[in-house]
Amino acid sequence: MKLSSIIDNFISASSVDSVSQHSNQQAQRQAGMAVLAHAEAGEIAARLRTIPLPGHQDLRAPENGLVMLRGRVGGDGAPFNLGEATVSRAAVRLASGEVGFGYTLGRDSEKARLIALCDALVQSRDFGVAVERDVIAPLRERLMVRRKQQAEETAATKVDFYTMVRGEG
Repeated sequence: MKLSSIIDNFISASSVDSVSQHSNQQAQRQAGMAVLAHAEAGEIAARLRTIPLPGHQDLRAPENGLVMLRGRVGGDGAPFNLGEATVSRAAVRLASGEVGFGYTLGRDSEKARLIALCDALVQSRDFGVAVERDVIAPLRERLMVRRKQQAEETAATKVDFYTMVRGEG
């Protein structure tokens, strides 16, 4: 086997590993941001107080706006505008250079800023593990408990309708 083919195999294998690692990090980041978007701002702030935060600045001050919600008829039909939803967004940069973005439904500017801060911290080598362990994981568990309770409450109201067949012949 030639040296050039060995090098090519090594480069392609390491680039595949790099791509899969990047997509895994991106998926983990998206999952974390989804948890934060469903949490209350007070819960996020309380969890962040346990972590010594680095210096950071707002790249985009929290602001409120509207987004158009789109739907499709029958799942595969033509798209249509369903209506508008209010959203808040923010962007934060850590002193070390990581940039985080936060979006949330509603007019909660502080929550958008906290989500952006968490997003930046998750990308940091120094704070990523701590934010996952001390902020996102407990909020994820709390969210799962709430969803389970809601599912149980909904299941308790379930009514089964059935038809009895008469023995007429």
